[in-house]
Amino acid sequence: MKMERFNKYIFCLIAILFFTTACDEGFDELNTDPVRQTLVDPTFQLNHAIINSAYGYNNLTYETTIVRQMITPFIGVGTGGNLNQDNRSATQGNWQNLYRNVIKNIVDGIENSKENPDRANLMNLLIIWKAHATMVLTDTYGDVPYSEAGMAYIDGTVFPAYDTQEAIYTSMLSELEQAIAALNPATRGVPQEIMYGGDLDRWKRLGNSLMLRAAMRLVKVNPGLAEEYTKKAIAGGIMESNLDNAVVRHDANYRNNVGTNLNGGQAPFYYLDKEFVDFLKTNNDPRLTSIAVRYVGAQQEGDQVEENADRTFDAQIGMPQGYDNSSIPPVAEADGLNSLYDYSQLDRNRLGNPEAPSFLVTYSQTMLLYAEAIVRGWATGDPGEAYAKGIQANMRQYAQWPGETTIEEADIDAYIAAHPLETGRELEQINNQYWVSSLLIGPETWANFRRSGFPVVEPNKYPGSDLKTEDFIRRLTYPDSELTVNKDNVDAATSRQGPDILDTRVWWDVKQ
Repeated sequence: MKMERFNKYIFCLIAILFFTTACDEGFDELNTDPVRQTLVDPTFQLNHAIINSAYGYNNLTYETTIVRQMITPFIGVGTGGNLNQDNRSATQGNWQNLYRNVIKNIVDGIENSKENPDRANLMNLLIIWKAHATMVLTDTYGDVPYSEAGMAYIDGTVFPAYDTQEAIYTSMLSELEQAIAALNPATRGVPQEIMYGGDLDRWKRLGNSLMLRAAMRLVKVNPGLAEEYTKKAIAGGIMESNLDNAVVRHDANYRNNVGTNLNGGQAPFYYLDKEFVDFLKTNNDPRLTSIAVRYVGAQQEGDQVEENADRTFDAQIGMPQGYDNSSIPPVAEADGLNSLYDYSQLDRNRLGNPEAPSFLVTYSQTMLLYAEAIVRGWATGDPGEAYAKGIQANMRQYAQWPGETTIEEADIDAYIAAHPLETGRELEQINNQYWVSSLLIGPETWANFRRSGFPVVEPNKYPGSDLKTEDFIRRLTYPDSELTVNKDNVDAATSRQGPDILDTRVWWDVKQ
């Protein structure tokens, strides 16, 4: 009886092995969905990366507030630069978006293009746009994953090492130079890309303008390298007009994240900063009436309606920093206002519209950097002329926003005539205009503010500040997720650059 049972076990085991082996044949084909996409078109990945480069809520919570363009006195989800506090749910914004939606797609797109000669131009466009995303990331946080970033699906690197910012900039400039030089209009273009419709000449000018931007970041830490790549960028051909602007066009299908917040639950929370409004008013700047609206006499959120809207120049009053919603009421009363809701706001029907464009790299910014390069002796030309072109370009750019934002040519000419570049004040004037020209391009405005030291504005004196040694926030802190899952690499980074706090300066941001 025992032998019969043993023989049954042997027979069953043989049967199981037979059927297991038989079923393995064709297993992959049987379990592969014939209609599921297994390889993404790299052109789609480039477009996805461009669209997701538009700045979102983080732009309001930190960057535009740090540089004294906008402010909220309200405590809660919007806590950040308004109170100089480390809100870890907000500081992670650029990191999560750019690594998940931009860098991951770009790196994968490059990998899927590098062996295909027909995708050579596409691969170089991906490299150029990678430089834009990389600058935002490293300028925001300092040392970040670069050489191993986005490699999880390619080689299994799920805990990427952090490169030093110095190494990132050195590699990025070299890669930009090579990618720009390799663009070949004689071979297959990329007509489906959404930025320039495959116009490689405009992509070259964008690449060189990004190179100029990156080179100028290094003026205090490596002026030799800064000068070298500034000259290369200008010689290669930088942006020539507003037609070269790198811009994301929003519509009902993909809305502007800043606009959706300002037209949603955040509508009564954000105001134009006093120093920004005062600068525009002191200089009789016509841009103010294209930017601002004030709901005169508003005592509460419900009073911020069109019948109370005043967009005239003299009516605008910016909100001072250093207060929260419980401490600002007497300040508003001293300013002659009914309440905090009576201060000027970014007009959410125009620049703050959910379908307003997101400008990322502009001809105006490029001309102002070119003017600075001339002043530094790194380029030839008339710095006053380049400076004037930068102002003119930004003022003309206002015609591209929805609503009545176009600035008349006569007003542009009058402003430029009244504000010529003055000997001995060039760097201050150029970078003050960069500040105004970069409104709503938060990461770039903040980076240039740290790089140049302009504009000279008063620090936010809010008493609950998390700042320990600095007057302004110098970087944002790493996401909690990185501190949890990639702690060894985070620790290596902080051991080099300093503690993971708002005061720590990134490599190129040195005191002088």
